[in-house]
Amino acid sequence: MTTHHPLPSRRAVLAGAAAVSVAVTTGTASATEPPAASPAEWPTRFPLPNGFRPEGIAIGAAPYAYVGSLGTGAVYRADLRTGRGGVVHAGAAGVPAVGMKVGRDGLLYVAGGGSGSARVLDPRSGEVVAAYQLTGASGHFVNDVHLLGDRAWFTDSRDAVLYGVPLGRQRRGSGDVRKVPLRGDWQQVPDVNNANGVVGAPDGRGLIVVSSQPVGRLYRVDPRDGYAREIRLRGAENVVNGDGLVRIGRTLYVVQNRSNLVSVFRLDAGSGTAALQRRIVDPRFDVPSTAARFGDRLYLVNARFTTPPMPDTTYGAVAVPLGGGGDDGGGGEGIVRA
Repeated sequence: MTTHHPLPSRRAVLAGAAAVSVAVTTGTASATEPPAASPAEWPTRFPLPNGFRPEGIAIGAAPYAYVGSLGTGAVYRADLRTGRGGVVHAGAAGVPAVGMKVGRDGLLYVAGGGSGSARVLDPRSGEVVAAYQLTGASGHFVNDVHLLGDRAWFTDSRDAVLYGVPLGRQRRGSGDVRKVPLRGDWQQVPDVNNANGVVGAPDGRGLIVVSSQPVGRLYRVDPRDGYAREIRLRGAENVVNGDGLVRIGRTLYVVQNRSNLVSVFRLDAGSGTAALQRRIVDPRFDVPSTAARFGDRLYLVNARFTTPPMPDTTYGAVAVPLGGGGDDGGGGEGIVRA
């Protein structure tokens, strides 16, 4: 879900983040005066608990990042202003916390990975206010979620289907789960992660889904009937290892986890094509999985999938500047250097 926030000074943010962006095309940018307490002074990285095994990150209207644990299903809240935080939801055995989104209702919608479930949390109390068993636990991986209309839509990396559940506090159960098989151009490959990250299309009616493996494709999907149309890429052969997605206007940020980069595309009006603008790389990236936007920054969690998870394994999140193209008008910074 795209959430608009007050934008801090672009120049100050760029000076505070150690990101490198390789330009494919360039454009123009505008600057605004920072507020009295400038977010440009906020930390550009913050730690997570040792052994946490993070995957999903979500940010709402307030300056707090919520990060979920693959290992325990716990949710950690970090204050973007200070980088400090703590666990707000302890999780449950066998129910991971994967992709997540903060709704306008203030609730946190969480994909349950291999458990085949989804949860809705009140992040203030940590209480589970709704839970759904979307599918069986075997042969499925509920990976990411986007809020569109009156439903939260979840992807399943191991099955060609979307799951939709009502927004808000509901009775716990599966009777309200809407299952929509994917069809059209969609290609499902056995034994690999297919559908992964999901965001809304610019017109507010469709979804954009990335299929991570084995080729790496983007699709526009109609959640009403599951019809998927492949989005033609220009300037890039694929988005292999595509994971989290962030869209701002017609600019689409695709996190490519094991590739340690974020590819930035410009969508056409109908989301039929995506033209590569640049790639964001950063020496602090260590298999970033998902991202969330606040102000002029993109916050990413380092999932460290190539590092064996141990109780003392360190984890954290980093912030990079959005750079050019992060608006409805498509203006761009061009090359952004540390």
